Amino acid sequence: MRSVKLAVIGGLVLIVASALAVALHARQAGRASPHESVSETIDGSRITITYGRPYMRGRAIFGRLVPYGRVWCPGADEATTFDSARDVQMGDLKVPAGPHTIWVLPTADKWTLFVSKEPSGFHTNYNPSANLGSVEMTKRSIEGPIEQLTFAIVKNPSGPGGLVTMTWEATEVSVPFTVQ
Repeated sequence: MRSVKLAVIGGLVLIVASALAVALHARQAGRASPHESVSETIDGSRITITYGRPYMRGRAIFGRLVPYGRVWCPGADEATTFDSARDVQMGDLKVPAGPHTIWVLPTADKWTLFVSKEPSGFHTNYNPSANLGSVEMTKRSIEGPIEQLTFAIVKNPSGPGGLVTMTWEATEVSVPFTVQ
């Protein structure tokens, strides 16, 4: 009798897990910009960025679709989040552990990253009063085009900590960080 109950429970768990997987796939399939997460463990802290990944689709991106001089959420749909298991330092900006939304102010020459206290939100609802602070990003032109917005988190090749990079079109921006 006990083995029959376990088999029934196991079957129900499998059905529920399958239904959740199908629902997630259907939700992603209906999106123009699939959602992904990138994670890396840097100096003992798990760092994760979760974001919508829009495509270029033949469009000019920076200075056109993403206008210069206006704060932009680097992603689509829900606001992009930066989540760390421990505090991190980005330049002069201390970012407490936990999820935070991130925003970018692009210009033709200089890019600035804003980190918000808000752990989630919609990608068009920027709230400047929730900013923890900002840090200047390093911008460089790259061989392109990079068709889909892409984030990466890597170990800093020239010292402690890590580097968050974002590439799209023919632009790469990055910001180094250290784990506290």
